[in-house]
Amino acid sequence: MPKSLPVASEQKIDLDMIRAGLKNGEFFLNYQPIVALADGRCVGGEALIRWMHTSGVLMPVQFIPLTENTPVSGLLTYWVIDTVAEELHAWLRQHDGGYLSINVPPEILGRGGLQYAATQSGLIDVADKIVLEITERGVPDKIGIDALNELAVRNTKVRVALDDVHLDGANAVVFTRAHVDMIKIEASSVAMSSGRTDLDLQRLGSLVSLMQAANFDIVVEGIESAYQADMFQALGVLFGQGFHFSRALPADRFEEYYRTHQ
Repeated sequence: MPKSLPVASEQKIDLDMIRAGLKNGEFFLNYQPIVALADGRCVGGEALIRWMHTSGVLMPVQFIPLTENTPVSGLLTYWVIDTVAEELHAWLRQHDGGYLSINVPPEILGRGGLQYAATQSGLIDVADKIVLEITERGVPDKIGIDALNELAVRNTKVRVALDDVHLDGANAVVFTRAHVDMIKIEASSVAMSSGRTDLDLQRLGSLVSLMQAANFDIVVEGIESAYQADMFQALGVLFGQGFHFSRALPADRFEEYYRTHQ
């Protein structure tokens, strides 16, 4: 992808255009490194889908919401799984300490497609290095919640992350009814952190402590400054991602970043 390619502004997108884009090979993945806040060591990455539209690169926020609760949601997810396998399966097998997060819409959980896609792509043999990220905004239905709990019962080693969590209160339904291993604190909470009062920081620290006491791993998304990184490290958060460390990278550059940040 040319470095000078602009990010497209708002586009009028429909589902047929997304299907055509998949058929024409217009989608691609970048991987945003996830690092240890204490020393900047890269521990993994998040697979992020992009669309090389005729007007420029479209980001997920510009087309993913349109696919929610439609068959296209599954098509995009299975494409991501296949592409992760194609680009970084070997990397996952070679690095015991690394992992990759894949965003999964809650509406496709428990329908069998994820397991089928993982088996067909070969990712099933590195299941312990895969994290399924489910956004807090979408609560899985009973089938989906049962599927998440079954992952833990069957000891599949696949981890589950609750994504886009606001520090002012996460989705209690998912917390109390479904097996979750990881909490990803939502970026806007981080963006506001530089204006927090001492009382706000105490509350943030209490929330982080509660999450840690419940054995959740915590990752802060959207870190854009050393101040934010230092503040969350001081609160006890171990991991973070964001432009302060690295933008999302193509697979080969992600592998290089991982190699040089050990």
